[in-house]
Amino acid sequence: MKKGIHPENYRLVVFKDMSNDEVFLCKSTAETKDSIEYEGQEYPLIKMEISSTSHPFYTGKVKLVDTAGRVDKFMNKYKKFAK
Repeated sequence: MKKGIHPENYRLVVFKDMSNDEVFLCKSTAETKDSIEYEGQEYPLIKMEISSTSHPFYTGKVKLVDTAGRVDKFMNKYKKFAK
């Protein structure tokens, strides 16, 4: 491992998924001004929009898309080019 290229300021940080309020503790060098009390101690807080606890790939809950409506819209739009 090369010397002097890796950050030295690793610290414990709480990550919070804002979509489902799930929190977890991990080491990070990310800067933040927010803080939170977690398990009786004060930690820096990083807010996330999505994590493995809310992402459809990991949860198995896939958002349904109205494919029939999209196909009909496409066909109507390009109907004038049909021969």
